[in-house]
Amino acid sequence: MSKTQRTREICALAPIVPVLVVDDAAHARPLAEALVAGGLPALEVTLRTSAALDTIRAMADVPGGVVGAGTLVTPEEVRAAKEAGAQFGVSPGATDALIAACEAEGLPLLPGAATASEAMALLEKGYDMLKFFPAEASGGAPALKAIGAPLPQITFCPTGGVSPSNARDYLSLSNVICAGGSWVAPKQMVQEGDWSGIEALAREATHLTD
Repeated sequence: MSKTQRTREICALAPIVPVLVVDDAAHARPLAEALVAGGLPALEVTLRTSAALDTIRAMADVPGGVVGAGTLVTPEEVRAAKEAGAQFGVSPGATDALIAACEAEGLPLLPGAATASEAMALLEKGYDMLKFFPAEASGGAPALKAIGAPLPQITFCPTGGVSPSNARDYLSLSNVICAGGSWVAPKQMVQEGDWSGIEALAREATHLTD
């Protein structure tokens, strides 16, 4: 049985999953509200700042949003993210300890893979919805298309270097459900509180599959 059914459902909510680096938890709720209003409900908050867990707590209360924790590396981070209210997890790669922690916590995981061997190893464990990371550095859409040919049962969310200029290349692939991108929440717009501008960027992103 696939262990990634819930992850797949979350990934299918919109073509882009915003990858968010939040320095000030005070920005969390209005940022999430802007992205959800713009049509991007699945939100990945990366655990790269001291405000990340508080940001997840605040975003977990936003109606219509599905907040997840990104850059999960250790079991301790998995437990902290779940306690903060994360509804899914995203990792740059995958280890047995990380996978075990997510399964123990009941946290749906989007594990990262960059090669066919990594993808096959995760498929053996029941994971058939994966993050392709780092997407551009690993050969971009052509590489992901090539990996998909012998592994049609696996679908991906490419992340890492995805931008408005190349997102359609990824999203047009049959083995891609969504892509992760940070451009929908530029740091300066977040710091300035330009929530209407971020909502507009989110709305533009929803049309990348038109």
